[in-house]
Amino acid sequence: MAASVQRLCSAGRSVLSRSASLLTPPAAAQRRLAVARQHVQLNVPETRVTALDNGLRVASEDSGLSTCTTVYYAKAFTKDLPRAVEILADIIQNSTLGEAEIERERGVILREMQEVETNLQEVVSINRADLVEYITTHYFGPRMVLAAAGGVSHDELIGLAKHHFGKLPARYRSDAPALPACSFTGSEIRVRDDKMPLAHVAIAMEAVGWSHPDTIPLMVANTLIGNWDRSFGGGANLSSKLAQMACQGGLCHSFQSFNTCYTDTGLWGLYMVCEPSTLQDMMHHTQLECVTECEVARAKNLLKTNMLLHLDGSTPICEDIGRQMLCYSRRIPLHELEARIDSFLVLPGTAEEILSQRSAVVTG
Repeated sequence: MAASVQRLCSAGRSVLSRSASLLTPPAAAQRRLAVARQHVQLNVPETRVTALDNGLRVASEDSGLSTCTTVYYAKAFTKDLPRAVEILADIIQNSTLGEAEIERERGVILREMQEVETNLQEVVSINRADLVEYITTHYFGPRMVLAAAGGVSHDELIGLAKHHFGKLPARYRSDAPALPACSFTGSEIRVRDDKMPLAHVAIAMEAVGWSHPDTIPLMVANTLIGNWDRSFGGGANLSSKLAQMACQGGLCHSFQSFNTCYTDTGLWGLYMVCEPSTLQDMMHHTQLECVTECEVARAKNLLKTNMLLHLDGSTPICEDIGRQMLCYSRRIPLHELEARIDSFLVLPGTAEEILSQRSAVVTG
């Protein structure tokens, strides 16, 4: 398996050139945006953003609907927005953190973690003092976003934010906690259990953070590989070549690619469930996946479609506003994201360059 992993990095060759940083639109993207605005009219309300004196950001998108969604989160009728913000402010700033409630939630978390055989010691040792210390250390204005979507007035939301969140501290009460740099170490971990009928294997490589230039190319690569399950139809007509091979050759029960981004790092890889007898063949076909320009174009279109489908309703829109404000300090318009996806070229070896220089982790 280790030898296969060394060659896995070339699986996405012929894919992607680098895109510009998501924090600020580059000149080329700005030109494409101007063209996009002329040819595409999206019925998307403006996202308005206001920063309070203590650094808390208020972001809203008024679609004129009869409901609004605020991130933490609460869903209410438009007329009940003041009450919803008041409740959220009370939860965030005045939680009693009662011992009985902590024990009840601890039990829920432990049961969930036991199902996935996760290390339970960290949850067992958490107490009220730990929660209070975390809240007092990290809950302050610049680290928070009050987001709302639906039938919500931005000016009203600002007034409610000043009233209920205006007393949040604007900076750390003492020196900011020192965060060590993320360290990714390539390795191989095998856990043998002959009682399990199937092999569960994950292959991951260090990827990039939210604002890195390679974020969108890796998102396209993730979409290109996609996912497959035996319950899917299609057979030879599946769009993913790896899915075609898996289906026709009976190589696995399922596989799913993933691309997880954090602030300064990420994970990009593939998770598969195979019969032990077909695992080597699945690894072999994974590393031999060859990508054409047509397939990259399909992946770009599918990624744009998935982004639009995700924003179906005020709840996912609100989540998207809050997440983007925390990650990018701005809401990236859909037409800009589409222009960025379309702007990078298909150049041989670029994906290999991105991934081959990074160590891999294999678990199974």
